[in-house]
Amino acid sequence: MSTLRVQDLSLSIRAVQILENVSFEVGPGEILGIVGESGSGKSMTALSILNLLPRHSQLSGSVTLGGLELSGLSDRAMNAVRGDDIGMIFQEPMTALNPLKTIGSQVAETAWVHGHAGGREASRIAREALDRVGLEAEEFPLIRYPHELSGGQRQRVGIAMAIALRPRLLIADEPTTALDVTNQAQVLGILKRLVREDGMGLILITHDLAVIAEMADRVAVMQSGRVVESGPVREVFRQMRHPYTRKLFSTSAHVPQRTPRAFERTLLDVQRLERRYAIPKRLPWEPQRYKLALDGVSLNIAKGESVGLVGESGSGKSTLARTVLGLETAQGGAVHLEGLPIRGPHGTAFGTRRETQMVFQDPYGSFNPRHPVGRLVAEPLHLLRNGAPKGADRKALVSLALERVGLAATDADRFIHEFSGGQRQRIAIARALIVEPTLIVLDEAVSALDVSIRAQVLDLLAALSERLGVSYLFISHDLHVVRAVTDRVYVLRQGKIVESGPTAKVFTHPEHDYTRTLIAAAPRLDAALKSRFGDA
Repeated sequence: MSTLRVQDLSLSIRAVQILENVSFEVGPGEILGIVGESGSGKSMTALSILNLLPRHSQLSGSVTLGGLELSGLSDRAMNAVRGDDIGMIFQEPMTALNPLKTIGSQVAETAWVHGHAGGREASRIAREALDRVGLEAEEFPLIRYPHELSGGQRQRVGIAMAIALRPRLLIADEPTTALDVTNQAQVLGILKRLVREDGMGLILITHDLAVIAEMADRVAVMQSGRVVESGPVREVFRQMRHPYTRKLFSTSAHVPQRTPRAFERTLLDVQRLERRYAIPKRLPWEPQRYKLALDGVSLNIAKGESVGLVGESGSGKSTLARTVLGLETAQGGAVHLEGLPIRGPHGTAFGTRRETQMVFQDPYGSFNPRHPVGRLVAEPLHLLRNGAPKGADRKALVSLALERVGLAATDADRFIHEFSGGQRQRIAIARALIVEPTLIVLDEAVSALDVSIRAQVLDLLAALSERLGVSYLFISHDLHVVRAVTDRVYVLRQGKIVESGPTAKVFTHPEHDYTRTLIAAAPRLDAALKSRFGDA
């Protein structure tokens, strides 16, 4: 008997069709992967199963959990199912966790709310769940808060909350998107082990085909709210009967066309950079301790060159980016952009700031949703030497920036919530380009995008680099992306550069053990299929 059976599930919101006749099954101990682009209906399928839908939603079809029909249950009855029989792991753990509560109280809350335990017994269940996901009591007591944990550790807390009561079905919605390759491998290993130990079904929603190839038994490919192809992973990935499946495969291995060039003039020069942070004291009389985030880091970027920076969470990548941009002050070393010093928030020349811009991982979070896109894109114009233009000149610059990234000038009048994830990232790039900087720092700028949108953004970045001569510092945990778009790469570990060189050489013949570990941990579609299915 199936753990979950979804039959002809359709969803509309205010007469807009979201899902259309979605059908699949998940058996005990089985992993079903759901893949598709943004907007294909993956997450809405999961929310429909749990009946966590907005107002004015109309849901039809059948959702059966172990013989219990869920589609007709009241919200009170569904509350008993959510968390007890069905667990949910969300994409962004920091927003899924309450920052004001300890991790122990949040995991214990699951047992307490469902009446399985209270007080000490709920704490015991929380401790057991955290131990099962690798957060042992000695280092991770129940009294720790989410902000004291890394991204991978917070995601493990989210998993512990979802599996505390050993549900029959676990839904994981992009559980590893924001994690580096080693943390991703660890989290996926935990999920696979929990499925094996508890015999629960797992629905794994992701845009990463390599993760599906490594993890799933069956796969459902979704496009525009419909399942266009489904079946065993080996069968679907070998035959690819539907054109959309073939498109996903081709874009997952996409490499932008880049003309080999010789780089002569150094643009950015970083020498022996040191950055320390004070560790909060537990007691007033304790001696002050420091965490060394950057330990003698040196790197350089030439005019028009794309350079990658890779490493695990906590290795110092974002700290280096903020220091290079002059947002933080280093305690040692020097940063020069075209020979001019960058000395933190108060020691950097105004003109130098115009030459550096940033594209963040979450474009929606980096924009003010109350302002139209035209005003958002125009924000850096105050950095221009002659002051921010006004009127028709300002509008012309905004239109040019939007058109450079493949958007229309009329998009300036719309708001950021009206765009897809890929379009928002294009708007973020347009904002960075409007002052024509010489260096753009991209901090995990494509990690949350699906494969087809990611391919479009990477092609855009490559074309802009060749046409405008802009340089990139590309910070990413996605080694495939770094390999595809950079000329050289630096590998950062615990604040130190452990390896550097031409990207192809470093990835093909890594010299440092840490680099080899990163490459081995990165999921690869071809390697996963060959490992699991041989001739697949």
